Amino acid sequence: MSKKSTTSAPELSPNAITVLERRYLRRDNEGQVLEAPLDMFQRVATTIAAAEKEFKTGRVPAELEKEFLQIMTNLEFMPNSPTLMNAGRELGQLSACFVLPIGDSMEEIFEAIKQTALIHKSGGGTGFSFNRIRPANDVVLSTKGVSSGPLSFMNVFDAATETIKQGGTRRGANMGILRVDHPDIMDFIMCKRDQTVLTNFNISVGITEAFMEAVEKDADYDIISPRTGEAVSQRSARKVFERIVDLAWTNGEPGIIFLDRLNRDNPTPHIGEFEATNPCGEQPLLPYESCNLGSINLVKMITADGEINWDRLAEVVELGTRFLDNVIQVNNYPIEEIKEMTRANRKIGLGVMGWADMLILLGIPYNSEAAVELGDRVMKFITDKSRMTSQVLAKERGAFPNFEGSIFDGKGEPVRNATCTTIAPTGTISIISNTSSGIEPLFAVSYVRQVLDKDVLVEVHPLFEKIAKERGFYSKELMKTIAEHGTIQDIDEIPEDVRDIFVTSHDITPEDHIRMQAAFQNHTDNAVSKTVNFCNDATRDDVSTVYRLAYQSGCKGVTIYRDGSRDMQVLSVKKAETKAEDTIPHESAKRRVKRDRPRALTGSTYQMQTGCGPLYVTINEDNAGVFELFTTMGKAGGCASSQCEAIGRLVSLAWRSGVQARQAVKQMIGITCHKPTGFGQNRITSCADAVAKAIQIHMADHEEAELSHSNNGGACPDCGGPVEHEGGCCVCHVCGYSECA
Repeated sequence: MSKKSTTSAPELSPNAITVLERRYLRRDNEGQVLEAPLDMFQRVATTIAAAEKEFKTGRVPAELEKEFLQIMTNLEFMPNSPTLMNAGRELGQLSACFVLPIGDSMEEIFEAIKQTALIHKSGGGTGFSFNRIRPANDVVLSTKGVSSGPLSFMNVFDAATETIKQGGTRRGANMGILRVDHPDIMDFIMCKRDQTVLTNFNISVGITEAFMEAVEKDADYDIISPRTGEAVSQRSARKVFERIVDLAWTNGEPGIIFLDRLNRDNPTPHIGEFEATNPCGEQPLLPYESCNLGSINLVKMITADGEINWDRLAEVVELGTRFLDNVIQVNNYPIEEIKEMTRANRKIGLGVMGWADMLILLGIPYNSEAAVELGDRVMKFITDKSRMTSQVLAKERGAFPNFEGSIFDGKGEPVRNATCTTIAPTGTISIISNTSSGIEPLFAVSYVRQVLDKDVLVEVHPLFEKIAKERGFYSKELMKTIAEHGTIQDIDEIPEDVRDIFVTSHDITPEDHIRMQAAFQNHTDNAVSKTVNFCNDATRDDVSTVYRLAYQSGCKGVTIYRDGSRDMQVLSVKKAETKAEDTIPHESAKRRVKRDRPRALTGSTYQMQTGCGPLYVTINEDNAGVFELFTTMGKAGGCASSQCEAIGRLVSLAWRSGVQARQAVKQMIGITCHKPTGFGQNRITSCADAVAKAIQIHMADHEEAELSHSNNGGACPDCGGPVEHEGGCCVCHVCGYSECA
């Protein structure tokens, strides 16, 4: 048990308390919360400060514990979620993410699956390169058969993740990367066009310098066999690049990772090269490394006079760097190989959150040259101070074990940590800290949230509400108008200078997003998590331009998201012409509002051949998307017919209550019975499987309609709040739900 502290309780927002109670605070076997937020921070501070006892020199643990507690309770610094959840508890696994190697043999692949299961069970996410797996239909010398290729094994990893779900505290999340010169690259690029597959994966293409040069020249580039390391064919770089762009435009994936650029900044090239990153892409890691992250709340670095307190920022950087190095020491690693590699390189990732809110307090528009210049200055300051602290730690404790032969060897004072800084998404810890996420712009100035069946709340950004009241233009009607409108940029009753600083992710250009990402990347050891947001009517050429700009600007990767391009999207603003119950259909997964059936609906009927005979599946829609499903069994009666009718009724109820079409598919696809029929893509394994595949066909045939419907509905599956796309994931800024965490 943690000792009681005399520190006053932190000033937490209602959303922060909700997040902590749902996901972070200790509970008993009956699910009752056993600790207050202050107890949690005390538990973490005590555990991490205790690492000082392992070193002959350093800080007095009791004194350092007080300072660690202060920066957390003041919401100046927050470690990554596993540290908050697990420090001082039995599990003791404090790292957010890991990279595991995947070899080309069956033994190596399934060893990686076992290790993945252990990591997900402990609360971590995993990144993989599937590049060493030989392509589909390549020769397998040991059996004289043919390989099934990397995509088939990705499905096995996805299924394992789906099974574990990390005990309900943190969802399993994976990053799958394939080099652009792998023979199966086109299949990989297309693999998530169907959004019902690989749902536990983000995917990114590993881009090489040679490929980007070939894109610019409209030339061919070599395709390399992972089995022999030799070129086996060539492809048009421009056509492959256009396919990447097309799929990213369609649904946001794949992202791109500039592999050569990652390895240009690899601090330990003598140990290995980067092939993969963590699930959100900001942390390149060698095989068996883990990332230990924490973020400074920049809002807390602003004085009452509206100036940056550089002295306090330096103090928090020093404490945060020491904190994260201590995390490496006290961490309970899920497998021994990870413990050895992590301690050998001692990489940490100190980053920031609250950047957009800091700019607001300083009166600087996010999309301005002044903001870009300040971002460059702030991140250089943080990285320089963090590295200086790492030098102090090296004097106290020794340099990281792989220092000899590293890029630091012989170039100045030894350092304790191979890397010091990373810009992470900070989805849930920014909610706890009541600030904006990472270096992202504001997602919304005002949004609606339904908390009861008919009760809709309008939530307003606290800084905007404060300024509006101080300057006399606040009214509940105006806040509601903003929530319905989605932007304040053309609302004349709001002063122009206020409109300038309260820009949202859709108010600024994609080029502005990249310029900000590049400014922080200039002085970040690892990489920067940043989502470039596009409006729904953006073109593929717009996406292509941003990818090229990211490459030219020195970014290490880029993730884009075009508004409304996924059927699961949740919007933060209420459309004026849409009923509230259609926009935010539920408060939680257990509380949904069922849509009433209109008098007439339009739809399509699909004939599916099953082992029980032809099954006719009718899918009808209303103006918010799929609404109901009916089945008619052509020949069979009895159980087959009645079970299909039951499936139709339950799917219809789910759709009318706000469940996405893909979720119904996910539950039924692949169910088997004793009468499968067909072969290959036409194989139907059961009546339930037939219904799922009919829904898939309908979704593909009505892709444009699905896109327009998605603009009118959806909600966080946990609480019904608005979800923001950041770092390739969906994050709810009300309850802390995250696709990737």
